[in-house]
Amino acid sequence: MNIAIDITPLHTGHRNRGVGMYTKLLIEALQEHENNHLYYFFTRGQKIPNDVELIHYPYFDPFFITLPLFYDKPTVVTVHDLIPLVFPKHFPAGIRGSVKWIIQRWSLSRLNRLIVDSKASRQDIERIAGIQAMKIDVIYLAPSPSFHPIHNASLLHNIKAKYHLPERFILYVGDVNWNKNVEGLIRAFAILRRNKNEKTLLVLAGEAFQKRAISEVSRINELIASMNMGEAVIHPGYIKPEDLPAVYSLATVYVQPSFYEGFGLPVLEALACGTPVVCSREASLAEIAGPSFVIDPRDIEDIATKIRAVIDMRESDRSEAARKGMEWVKQFSWRRVASETVKSYETTIS
Repeated sequence: MNIAIDITPLHTGHRNRGVGMYTKLLIEALQEHENNHLYYFFTRGQKIPNDVELIHYPYFDPFFITLPLFYDKPTVVTVHDLIPLVFPKHFPAGIRGSVKWIIQRWSLSRLNRLIVDSKASRQDIERIAGIQAMKIDVIYLAPSPSFHPIHNASLLHNIKAKYHLPERFILYVGDVNWNKNVEGLIRAFAILRRNKNEKTLLVLAGEAFQKRAISEVSRINELIASMNMGEAVIHPGYIKPEDLPAVYSLATVYVQPSFYEGFGLPVLEALACGTPVVCSREASLAEIAGPSFVIDPRDIEDIATKIRAVIDMRESDRSEAARKGMEWVKQFSWRRVASETVKSYETTIS
């Protein structure tokens, strides 16, 4: 079968973010997968060859036109989440966004098949877009093979210096959107700081934290300042993908306090690196948390208590937590993603 895949995210600002990384890792995995299919990669505006038998759009945005109005070939689309539609109060569409969602929803209804990252996302699409479950395939994502424990002392020393990381730290990697609940993490950290002997600092990593014009960033910085924690919270900014495994390996604990995620890949990345994880129990995170310390993201005391439990772990318990985490992550692989994606393609054609 000749399959065309839209790789537009690799040529935009999304190339190093979730959608771009998904697209990159997917096409690499598909090319390594043993099958008789041929893949053609295109970007928006390019003409698709006539001999293409199926088209895959590996991204979707409800408030932008990412899909064609009409399909002349069997088509598969990956929808990572519908967070703006699940929480419209926090992600207002505006008039233009609302009109575009009407168009996008119409395009979705005419698709042959959808791929989603979690059962939670499938339920959202069924409920919000009215798509039948029989047309939706749940294919769990996986961390890149590059995520594993880093033990090289020289490399760890260099990464620590490069990003100005402390000896012990609580790590969060990601965006600043409302659903990420970064403010909840900061408030939980403030509870931990009541112990005057607490030396563990908080590292909020991600490019978004350095964009002061973003209202969420201003609110986060104001909250940190109001609690007199400016010196205890570190913003290393954007961390290069090749440096992330070392950063996870250096962290005392990784925390994913989100109210909602379409998947939550950093949880698996941290576990793959042998780092204990404190993870929200909401939506897709409940599906992938595994041996993580699970929290109610709306309960600040619960977040603080679980972080404290990891910080105070004996070395033997920490080693066991790392072992369980790495064992759990083995079931998530890009070989499996490729295999299940090919099955989705073949089901679409058949």
